[in-house]
Amino acid sequence: MIITENDLIPMRVVARRKLARHVDEFTLRAGGNITLPSYEPGAHVTVRTPSGAMRRYSLIGGADRDTYTIAVKREAESRGGSRSMHQDAEVGTELMVAPPENEFALVDAPDYLLIAGGIGVTPIYAMARHLLEKGTEFRVIYVSRNAEEAAYLDEMRAAFGDRLVVHHDDGDPDRAYDFWDEFEKPRPTHVYCCGPKPLMEEIEAMSGHWPEGRIHFEDFKPVEIVRADDQPFEVELARSKMRVQVPADRSILEAVRDSGIRTSSSCESGTCGSCKTRLIAGDVDHRDMVLRDDEKDDTIMICVSRARTGTLILDL
Repeated sequence: MIITENDLIPMRVVARRKLARHVDEFTLRAGGNITLPSYEPGAHVTVRTPSGAMRRYSLIGGADRDTYTIAVKREAESRGGSRSMHQDAEVGTELMVAPPENEFALVDAPDYLLIAGGIGVTPIYAMARHLLEKGTEFRVIYVSRNAEEAAYLDEMRAAFGDRLVVHHDDGDPDRAYDFWDEFEKPRPTHVYCCGPKPLMEEIEAMSGHWPEGRIHFEDFKPVEIVRADDQPFEVELARSKMRVQVPADRSILEAVRDSGIRTSSSCESGTCGSCKTRLIAGDVDHRDMVLRDDEKDDTIMICVSRARTGTLILDL
């Protein structure tokens, strides 16, 4: 879904608490007489963070439908979103929030296996609470580096008891949780998995012999925005009459935004098309998942694509 300015709801941070090392929870409330759209477990919202970056965060859920609750991990390699939430989103801060979307919804099943890795616990926790309230059979496997980095751990232990399996590997690959017993024999169980890419790749590989549609993944990073061999380059903004340096570890969108030029964005991962920009000249390394081949000579998605060589001239 392309998110426009008219879609965004002004919300204010009304509570903030520390959940784990590098993870804080933010409770957001809409002002005035705005009625917040409802949502189901697995849903997420897109938040314009204090830096201006648009980021997607799973909704934790709960009985209070006057607020949205999200948990944000400060990433070591933050591109501005999580860092600005931790540094600048204090109680009282206003944030613009898009209505909930759900690409990770629960389907009807006799029972569920919910697998969470690290901050991927956020939609899994919401699902488990929902299934507990319904009296539906489920189990949760929660893997993380250690207890100090495991958000909602104590609350989940208290709520789910022996339905919850917790495993910490201390970052040692030899101590990683062995999921094979869960996938050796296909069952009517539906599996929901959210976590880092290696975890989801492992579950996908182990479940390859299961019937199609039984394994569900949540992944907010479909495109690799910055790569190890990327180089800095320059963009010329024709309408603004500016030249902007794009560092090796930043996108065009981020560099342009840092220079004070406002431009539309939504997914910031090359999948929605909202940052489509007219390309006047230049050799582009197209990395998006939207443009047709016949559009690539005069159009660029500035959230992910870069210069292959030389300077790009953009209609901005």
